[in-house]
Amino acid sequence: MRTKKLGYTDLELTTIGLGTWAIGGQWFWGWGPQDDKESVKAINEALDQGINWIDTAPAYGLGHAETIVGQAIKGRRDEITVATKCGRCWDDPSSGMIFARLKAESVREEVEASLTRLDIDVIDLLQIHWPQPDEDIEEAWTEIARIAEEGKIRYAGVSNFSVSQMERALAIHPIASLQPPYSMVKRGIESAQLPFCKEHNIGVVAYSPMQAGLLTGKYNTDSVASLAEDDWRKRNEEFQEPRLSATVDVLEQLKPFTEQSGHTLAQLAVAWVLRRPEVTAAIVGARRPGQISQTAPAGDWILDVDIIQKINNMLEDRDARIAGA
Repeated sequence: MRTKKLGYTDLELTTIGLGTWAIGGQWFWGWGPQDDKESVKAINEALDQGINWIDTAPAYGLGHAETIVGQAIKGRRDEITVATKCGRCWDDPSSGMIFARLKAESVREEVEASLTRLDIDVIDLLQIHWPQPDEDIEEAWTEIARIAEEGKIRYAGVSNFSVSQMERALAIHPIASLQPPYSMVKRGIESAQLPFCKEHNIGVVAYSPMQAGLLTGKYNTDSVASLAEDDWRKRNEEFQEPRLSATVDVLEQLKPFTEQSGHTLAQLAVAWVLRRPEVTAAIVGARRPGQISQTAPAGDWILDVDIIQKINNMLEDRDARIAGA
């Protein structure tokens, strides 16, 4: 799989990275039941496919995803770049709930806990998970800079930040990467964040390029209704009307193209995100063997200009339909 340099860093990332949100298991923002043995197999399959980086976070399953990642990469640490996060904490694990905290002491405690769960000596990329509370961004970023100087993390990045928030962070310490949501149905970063990142040599690692599975073509009204009751997607607006049917109709129009090209809708969704030169890589989740191998070919699929334009026209029509509903 091709690789791209992450911003100003010396990290060369494959254009697809493995996301581990789903393998966190059952918590408030979980994806329903999960088999840990299947998760470990999925992670090793990703490495075998040539994917060279994993994105995780303490929040995913309240530490559980990091623990599973640590188990899976044991003996393979030199093959993988590990990215995790800070800024989402919990008091009562049984509640499955998290809250925002960016105090310096907490950030340091989170880093130490992540190192233990992952069973590694250094975190390659530490990201602030969400810029909340906004007033504590500078405090957290200053502490992250200190931790980087101590050698416990190699590079620092941000996730879900606006341009103004990145400007504040840059005044303190370099930003290696931005991790924003980006997909065919979530295109808000195109006008501001992407140009800013290009100007300041900040890498972009897009999450949810398949919109939590919606853009794979596997979902409609019936299949969404059959999701587990504790699956967070049941509460997400993209899986509800009128957005759900509008997206499904676009995917139906795209199926003939993917079939003719020998690809899948999932691969098309990821390749569409990777079409932007500002995007270093896309994060693709997997929680059982077979999933990542189906998506990995998207990392080397470069879309023609004409199909990109056709897709963009379809998406504009979709947005107009939703606005008029």
